[in-house]
Amino acid sequence: MSTHSSHAVTQLLEAWGRGEADALERLTPLVYGELHRLARKYMAGEHANHTLQATALLNEAYLRLVDSPAGFQDRAYFFGACAQLMRRILVDSARERQSLKRGAGARPCELQDGLVAAPELGPDLVALDDALAALALIDARQAKVVELRFLGGMSVQKQARHWGFPRKQ
Repeated sequence: MSTHSSHAVTQLLEAWGRGEADALERLTPLVYGELHRLARKYMAGEHANHTLQATALLNEAYLRLVDSPAGFQDRAYFFGACAQLMRRILVDSARERQSLKRGAGARPCELQDGLVAAPELGPDLVALDDALAALALIDARQAKVVELRFLGGMSVQKQARHWGFPRKQ
């Protein structure tokens, strides 16, 4: 994202926070590509039989975002919040799959040429979510750093600026 469009995103986030009705509509086309890449990144880590696609994940996050109160400090917080929404959607989906009455927690297997083929294993999002929640109880800032860096894709340099550390000379 160029500096110009990054500045435009920040201005539109501020306008949305002030309650300007059309700010979100003008913001969406500026951030869609980057959010779609983030959704594809999340979906790449999911198991092969997942019912959501990247576009559906992004749309669900957008719907939740629209219903949430606006008030993002800056572009980094906005993308962090979007990453958190997407992760929450995937965690909720994983928890739902695990809570099925029959075979709860069991992974489906397929027969191929008379042999049992193990399904592709994705990251255990429920365990990841539980670990982040536990870390947040110990140190909320560290949990946010992990979330923004590894789940939101924010660089170390952007995080340092985000947390107010001076640039390295």
